[in-house]
Amino acid sequence: MPDLIEKKKSAAVPAQQGGPAAAPKPEKARSLGSDAWHDLRKRPIFVISAVLILVLVVMAIAPSLFTSVDPRAGDLRTHYLSKPNYGHLFQADWFGYDGQGRSIYARVVYGARASIVVGICVTAGVTLLGGLAGMLAGYFGGWVDTVVSRLTDIFFGIPLLLGALVILNAFSVRTVWSVVFALVALGWTQMTRVMRGAVITVKQADYVTAAKALGAGTGRIMLKHILPNAIAPVIVVATIALGGYIATEATLSFLGIGLQDPTISWGIDIDSARKVLRTAPFALFFPAGMLSLTVLAFIMMGDAVRDALDPKLR
Repeated sequence: MPDLIEKKKSAAVPAQQGGPAAAPKPEKARSLGSDAWHDLRKRPIFVISAVLILVLVVMAIAPSLFTSVDPRAGDLRTHYLSKPNYGHLFQADWFGYDGQGRSIYARVVYGARASIVVGICVTAGVTLLGGLAGMLAGYFGGWVDTVVSRLTDIFFGIPLLLGALVILNAFSVRTVWSVVFALVALGWTQMTRVMRGAVITVKQADYVTAAKALGAGTGRIMLKHILPNAIAPVIVVATIALGGYIATEATLSFLGIGLQDPTISWGIDIDSARKVLRTAPFALFFPAGMLSLTVLAFIMMGDAVRDALDPKLR
């Protein structure tokens, strides 16, 4: 009996006091998403681009946090093409004034809203539309694949910029949503091809075959097994394409066929600054520089996400 009590006492002694060490807990297996996030946090490119994008999104949601100046108010007598005053940070005259006496800094801040909204909405639209079409074509094959592929070929042959010019000409008043509609109507083809190829590869996996053998329905197989494993390349393409859609919106506005006044857009300001480029180059530099920085931030994030989701590039 004393021996039994002694054994119980020795078993209750903690490991740090000389008792038997507890068995180590097995590490929890990480998913592709958590593994990619763990890798992304170590990449300086991702951190820099994420900070830039966060600032741009906050600027688009609450521009009043960055300036209290009305971007549409102009004073031709006092501020016509006034040069920047770098001694006053984050003030109305920090970037100078345009040809209508309006603060370039205020217009750059408020112009982020149109560009970010167009970029995010178009990316979401083409991802949903193209992803759905590509998933149906890749999973069912046969005549469904034939019809979707031929429609994709037809729309893919229409240049995005030229097709958007034709569609937007049909609108008497062009707003953010008309630009989004034109770009989504023509930009879904790339996502369809990417999703179709990914689904064709994934549906041949053993776990999909096992799910079919166990009697899982088509909807459950597509949502629970195929979509999570085929979405990675779509996310990469969508992130990179978002910057391209922002640049396309600015190009359309620059050509006079995109957004119209009173909407504030970097493309509109670039077009206005083109007329006074020789006398006031700063009027072109700041909206064009902000546009380039925004596109670069999304491209950098897309590259970082691609490297994190592709095991071959690690």
